[in-house]
Amino acid sequence: MMNELSDWKHELEQLLSTNNATVGICFYDLDRHKGFSLNGQQKILSASMIKLVILTELMFRVSKQEISLSDSICIKHSMKTGGDGILKELQNEHSFSLLEIATLMIIVSDNEATNILINLLGMDAINKRASAMNLTQTSLNRKMMDSESVKKGMDNYTCADDIASIFHKIYEGTLINRQFSNIMLELLQKQQQGERLQRYLPEDIKIAHKCGDLNHIEHDGGILFLPNTTYILIVLTSGVSSALEGKRLIGKISHFFYQKMEELL
Repeated sequence: MMNELSDWKHELEQLLSTNNATVGICFYDLDRHKGFSLNGQQKILSASMIKLVILTELMFRVSKQEISLSDSICIKHSMKTGGDGILKELQNEHSFSLLEIATLMIIVSDNEATNILINLLGMDAINKRASAMNLTQTSLNRKMMDSESVKKGMDNYTCADDIASIFHKIYEGTLINRQFSNIMLELLQKQQQGERLQRYLPEDIKIAHKCGDLNHIEHDGGILFLPNTTYILIVLTSGVSSALEGKRLIGKISHFFYQKMEELL
């Protein structure tokens, strides 16, 4: 397997050699317990991948019984946030449970839901959770759609290896514990944003994943459940010329690993 991985890495480097984007990749075969990274520690603007850490801190606080997933939040006009999401389109004064808020944050990448959770949990606590998880390049430094903070040089970061570590712990049931890992896995399997890792794969491939995008940035990462094997693949891209180019690039890399895993069977 190690020789094969070395060959795969070389082939992948060749595949990416004509692309000018910065690409961070982490692959891990969950059945054979082997993998590799390509620029896996490259620090990249996280876009919505940071929402995985926010979700983890939420579940940790619930596990400590400090809050409950059934606790409700009443949506106020002051909470309105642009970008992805549906809460911004709804009338004020609706109440949602924390589980529903978390679900919206993950499956449609709702920015208003995300900011509600940042306010509830605290940015410092979320960053301490990232540190406790040994996420070396991951930090939350601003809320979603906070252009003023961006102008001041404050932004959110991560790397492919950090995101892979989160998914690995979820898969093994060690991110908090099996109960909360399973809740997170279930949410990630309901992800409604595709067009990246799944782009060139058979439609019936099951995947638990999270996407992210900003101008010239496209990310996707998660666990792919093939009929006879399971693996983690994280692809973070920065400097792509367009959203479509970034999605195609992620799709091409994903198809590369899919073919390699199929050949092993």
